[in-house]
Amino acid sequence: MPPLPTSSGPDLAVTLVPPPAETSYAVSSDGLTKRFRGGQVAVRDLALRVPSGAVYGFLGPNGSGKTTTIRILLGLIAPTGGTHELLGRSMPRAAAQVLPEVGALVEGPAFHPYLSGRDNLARVDAADRLASGRTARARINTALERVGLTAAAGKRYRNYSLGMRQRLGIAAALLQPRELLVLDEPTNGLDPQGTREVRHLIAGLGAEGVTVLVSSHLLGEVEQVCTHVGVMSVGELKWQGSMADLSAQQQARVQVQTSTPADAATVLARLGLAGVRAGDGEASAVLGAVQPERVVAALVADGVGVRGFQVERPRLEQMFVDLTGEGFDVSG
Repeated sequence: MPPLPTSSGPDLAVTLVPPPAETSYAVSSDGLTKRFRGGQVAVRDLALRVPSGAVYGFLGPNGSGKTTTIRILLGLIAPTGGTHELLGRSMPRAAAQVLPEVGALVEGPAFHPYLSGRDNLARVDAADRLASGRTARARINTALERVGLTAAAGKRYRNYSLGMRQRLGIAAALLQPRELLVLDEPTNGLDPQGTREVRHLIAGLGAEGVTVLVSSHLLGEVEQVCTHVGVMSVGELKWQGSMADLSAQQQARVQVQTSTPADAATVLARLGLAGVRAGDGEASAVLGAVQPERVVAALVADGVGVRGFQVERPRLEQMFVDLTGEGFDVSG
């Protein structure tokens, strides 16, 4: 496995610590590359590691290579180089055995416009050679209920909104129990309520032990639901790891609201805090290993009037900017 990248910014140091060797992966790849005709490299030397049971946020702006990667993983297109496995088995050699255990929604669902939502799911279910016809109705009803489409089940697909179409696509992926669920921008076109429903659905699947790989360009969605994250930019994986590791590696800043910011900055520097700044009514610094209580005590002992005090960790947005140098869609 090639070394994975490390990046740091002025107030954020991110270092990827490789997971222990005994970790099992639902998705893994080494050197995965896709070069299209004309020389464009859409994916370069990807080393994905999606732990079994994780909700993995595959994060990156549109055009960063997320969908191309997903299409390679599912065997929809062939890579130019590299290897990958799904559920511990080599792809595409084991595709016939692996793919029945994988549910997917890629680049939006495609259904028959003149059939109802229920009838469309019935056609999808009937095409599954492993599905029992005797339990089809129960499977379809359960899938519709999970995505909130029971009331619209009899409505023609052509009359569905974009958000309803997206949810029907997720329902199709959930007709059978899956070990791995791959969702490409699953909240695309959903209103805030629909987005919350999909978020809760993904979290629930993760709680059941299903591995979920969900690509998104929305930082807020990834931050709220995912246990692990991988950051893509211009076809390259810039960082991946658990959200817990990411949180631990982010450098918290202490912020002091005071009428004497210069005096507060002097105290912070004396305590050995790095990145000390003083501005209008505020002083701040990187907290490091110093306990916040010690900072407050030192400020008070030095006669600095403390009007407000807080410890702030950079959000995923700041991590992304530090890794890629790009702005990002925070909420969509």
